[in-house]
Amino acid sequence: MEAQLKALPAEIGAVEKKIAAEKGAIDTARTGLKDLEVSKKSIETEIGVAEEKRAKYRTQQLGVRKNDEYQALGHEIDTVQNQIGDLEAKELEVMYAIDEARKRFVQAEATLKANISGHEARIRLLKEREAAVGTELTSAKDAVAEARKPLSDSILHIYERAGARGMPAVVPIRGDKCGGCHLKVSSEVESAARGKDPNAELGRCDQCARIVYWE
Repeated sequence: MEAQLKALPAEIGAVEKKIAAEKGAIDTARTGLKDLEVSKKSIETEIGVAEEKRAKYRTQQLGVRKNDEYQALGHEIDTVQNQIGDLEAKELEVMYAIDEARKRFVQAEATLKANISGHEARIRLLKEREAAVGTELTSAKDAVAEARKPLSDSILHIYERAGARGMPAVVPIRGDKCGGCHLKVSSEVESAARGKDPNAELGRCDQCARIVYWE
């Protein structure tokens, strides 16, 4: 339980990173769409400027009397008209790109939000698990403390030394063999495990030092 509690924050952090990545992807897609919309407005401004220039040339053309000046203004009008045509073609391309980007954004946003919702649900479960394990661990520690009360310090010392080598620290003898390492125990260990001598120490496996009892 302690190992689980230690690992849970890292697991929650990993899921939170996934949420951040999903939100970052949404922001990136939204930024791409905004960039296209800004580009469209910029083109619209350029078209507006060109149309004003065309209108000015046409007004000037109406007021000139010389043929060469009239033709020069006509050339300027044609040039501006071509610029407007190019800008309008570019505007159409950008508008098409905006439509496609908006479709992709809507689809991606729905998927990413669904992923985020799943990640958030996972975090809730992990936090619930964290609280539950914390409660279980407290109960387990209380149970261990209660179980230690009737035992003497010398027996607890033997148990702790056996437990330090690996759990379980207390195992049965089955068929003259230790239930931990599965190797044969000596007759002295078996006798101590049977409790024939009330003054004898606890039976301990000759091989793995676990405390053994007669099953």
